[in-house]
Amino acid sequence: MSLPRHRGRFAPSPTGPLHLGSMLAAFGSWLVARHAHGQWLVRVEDIDPPREVAGAVESQLATLTTFGLVSDLPVQYQSRRHALYQSAINRLLAEGKAFACHCSRADLASQHGIHRRCVASQQRAHPAIRLRVADGCHVRFEDALQGTVQQDVDREVGDVVLLRADGCWAYQLAVVVDDAEQGITHVVRGADLIDSTPRQILLQQALGLPTPAYLHLPLLLDASGQKLSKSQAAVPVDSARPLPVLRWLWRCLGQEPAALDAASQVPELLQHAAAAFDPHKLQKSALRAPETPPA
Repeated sequence: MSLPRHRGRFAPSPTGPLHLGSMLAAFGSWLVARHAHGQWLVRVEDIDPPREVAGAVESQLATLTTFGLVSDLPVQYQSRRHALYQSAINRLLAEGKAFACHCSRADLASQHGIHRRCVASQQRAHPAIRLRVADGCHVRFEDALQGTVQQDVDREVGDVVLLRADGCWAYQLAVVVDDAEQGITHVVRGADLIDSTPRQILLQQALGLPTPAYLHLPLLLDASGQKLSKSQAAVPVDSARPLPVLRWLWRCLGQEPAALDAASQVPELLQHAAAAFDPHKLQKSALRAPETPPA
């Protein structure tokens, strides 16, 4: 069976309830997928136990369901995909594209935290695994909204961690392996992750995997033009009132409010939104919230 022309995804980490910023990314990625008549998947990024909150997975999935944002395929969990990540690590090590690293953060302090060579003061029982980044490594890509993005990965990032010394898979490895294995063709997410994209592209190239198209939604500002405070942005969305929240997010995405006026139920609103969404109305700079976020 052939893959759809467009397959997007939303991949939350279970560190707490979904807040307005994460719902903006979820709704935005869903709209882009529906506009392209494609599929939209949900993947739970639960590979960092120290940061996970008990019950967060269930809460997040329940919130998405209440808002009508339901995965077109069964939800995937990174915690059940260890064999895929280990296989990728084994391949990179065998090909000399990755290496064991015993350096601690303290060891790298003199290098401004950027690993270009091992300077470990002592050997670790369980070293990290890093991707070998060549000198002069420059990655450039075209973001569908932000335009040309460039990064000197060797100088700005250094050798990328793939497996942490505590035994946890690094986000960069897991997201690259999962996007390829799930056939993700388009990644729509928040601009806070745009700096991670060049190293993910570098890892895709090292593994011989396809590079999806990227669109990074900008930061969310309040009505006065100020960045939403961390505390405000972290307030859980009100699952008891999905309609006003969805309308608020719709306006934040630069879309015409009147397109959703007639909708009285979530399925009807989503149907209208999918039909009326115009990706050209997404703004490149930070998103200005049209009013106070719904309580």
